Amino acid sequence: MTIAGGIIVFVLAWWICFFMVLPIGVKGQWEDDSTTPGTEEAAPKNPMLAKKALWAAGGAVVVTVVAALVIPLLLAQ
Repeated sequence: MTIAGGIIVFVLAWWICFFMVLPIGVKGQWEDDSTTPGTEEAAPKNPMLAKKALWAAGGAVVVTVVAALVIPLLLAQ
């Protein structure tokens, strides 16, 4: 796999992992009656986006490494 291919695999894997971890641990404002005036009741109280971005990066690294190991084996056949 080339550098460009690795970057593409990483970016795609990061977005997929990010959307997978996005709903984990999110509670809406309506669940504990702490709705801030002017916001939607279903808006997350604490979305933890930085933490989830790091988790997505870790997952993307794993997927990229696996792809870097598997793709050359498939192309050699």
